[in-house]
Amino acid sequence: MIQIAIVSGKGGTGKTTLAGSLTFLFENHVVADCDADAPNLYLLLDLKDKESFEFSGGKKASISLDKCTKCGICKDVCRFDAVIYDGDYKIDPYACEGCSACVIACPEKAITLVKTKDGEYYRAFMDSMPVVHGRLNPGEDASGGLAAEIRKLAIKEGERLKKRVVLIDGAPGIGCPAISSITGATYIVIITEPTTSGLHDLTRIVKVIQQLKRRFGVVINKADLNTEVSERIERYCRDENFKILGRIPFDETVELAVRQGKPVIHFQDSEASKAIMTIYMKLKRILGIK
Repeated sequence: MIQIAIVSGKGGTGKTTLAGSLTFLFENHVVADCDADAPNLYLLLDLKDKESFEFSGGKKASISLDKCTKCGICKDVCRFDAVIYDGDYKIDPYACEGCSACVIACPEKAITLVKTKDGEYYRAFMDSMPVVHGRLNPGEDASGGLAAEIRKLAIKEGERLKKRVVLIDGAPGIGCPAISSITGATYIVIITEPTTSGLHDLTRIVKVIQQLKRRFGVVINKADLNTEVSERIERYCRDENFKILGRIPFDETVELAVRQGKPVIHFQDSEASKAIMTIYMKLKRILGIK
């Protein structure tokens, strides 16, 4: 099965806009939105038959009040100020890091680590196309683990339904969620923008992808807004022998499409739509998809 991941060195470059359009262009495929911190690909899709799964990314301390003798040792050893005393000793779940210091120190064995519900992930369908996405609970930091679960379920669905392609809307940046999104991908599409920070973040995500030894190509979004930086990006890609998959011009139709909850590819006469169609055809040729 071919896995295509769409990523960016930073948020807000147009990654999901591109992924949303490619979702409607590819056939015989599964879609995974691995941006669990801020999932929004589903907003463009009319999903049915939604099924949810609980995600647990770690453990936090829990105090048994029946066993607790209120000695206060747990509060003394906690370096995260997660132990609160208000007549009884309790754990602040947002401050607890699950380090086990209080568990080890408690003389009464009144503290245990318990699994936490850190978020949910979902399997749904748009017509016959499976879509897997998730959402991390506020304050939790296990988005890399959740991204991995989303991707695994998408691959499993693809194998079950004999799909040919898994299209992954990856997490932005270069951290754990982004790495979970692209590990094992057949091909990675990096979308960047013509700003100094866009070029800098492009070089960072490229280094990560090269460490993972994955094939990739670059898309420049809003390429005509700053032609000087666009040329710097293109020169960087040429010098490093990186493939440029396409250049998407600034197009107000994109804003209109987002407001209407539609992919821009539905506006076939728009310049952005035409550029995305060119990128799609180029991806098919590169990956040998008929």
